[in-house]
Amino acid sequence: MYLLKLLFRKTIHISNYFLFISSILLVIFTSVIIVLAEPETFPTIFDGFWWVMTTVTTVGYGDFYPVTVFGRIIGLFLYIFGIGLIGIVIGKIIDAFAVYRKKRQEGDIVYNGKGHYIIIGWSQKAKFAIKEMLTTDNTIDIIIIDQLETAPILDTNVFYIKGNASEKATLEKANINEAKSVLIFANDNISNGQLADGQTLLIASTIESIAPNVHTIAEIMQETHLKNFRYMNVDEFILSDETISSLFVRSAFRKGVSNIFSQLLRRSKGDDLYYVPVKSEWTTYGDAFNDLLQHGATLVADKNKLNINRMLDKKIPDDAELYVICDKETHQKLL
Repeated sequence: MYLLKLLFRKTIHISNYFLFISSILLVIFTSVIIVLAEPETFPTIFDGFWWVMTTVTTVGYGDFYPVTVFGRIIGLFLYIFGIGLIGIVIGKIIDAFAVYRKKRQEGDIVYNGKGHYIIIGWSQKAKFAIKEMLTTDNTIDIIIIDQLETAPILDTNVFYIKGNASEKATLEKANINEAKSVLIFANDNISNGQLADGQTLLIASTIESIAPNVHTIAEIMQETHLKNFRYMNVDEFILSDETISSLFVRSAFRKGVSNIFSQLLRRSKGDDLYYVPVKSEWTTYGDAFNDLLQHGATLVADKNKLNINRMLDKKIPDDAELYVICDKETHQKLL
């Protein structure tokens, strides 16, 4: 008992890699030896493997068992050492899952994937954004960066990294150079718009310094700060206060117009705005417009150009990005 106790204490200092390799070799070696020792009882390697696995996992079905002295010695060896070793390995695996979950909850992870989306700044707006993104494509990975004590969301493809987003080390943990897009939300805890935009600008400048090719979208509280963000080469801006105010005014002058904007901004409600790739048979915007119309979709824009109806005779450029209004089923058929 003293020797066993000493042995198990020593296993604490043994690397996991060595334990896993030792376990695999133990199972393979004893599976082969028991077949060689008792070929009549264990006619195939799989039968020997089955007996070894049921023994070391303490299941013991009893459908196979050694009948010779040497075979029983192998069984005793598995009882003493095999069960203990496999138990340690299983414990290590369970501990690894527990540690990984704890790290995910605390935001202490490093993301190594590609083509993901990064959301900086947790808020109710960020929560709605994640819901909308997953509704659009439930296969994407989303990384949340904030300084909360625990992850605001834990999901299969939603990860949390705790840290200051204006620091290079935090952004590198999110593998920002391989990200598809970064969304920077204004800090709701800062009531002063100037200070909130200052923090957003600091984060944007850090992103542009280490990942200039990543598409960056920033929420801005005050329009007067736009020039500063353009200077930092931020790709797109969302003027939070201006957007809400404009929607209020339009609704006041024309009842129900807010429902149109709401429908275009949400994937889960009615027709929506979708991107469609340019087909080889389309030469002009008119060709694309008429063909899409036949399929139940209306061509409305090329990038930020909304005057498609006055450009029908013009040739579609090579870098065109066409957008249509249609329902989800029609868009799937178009793709």
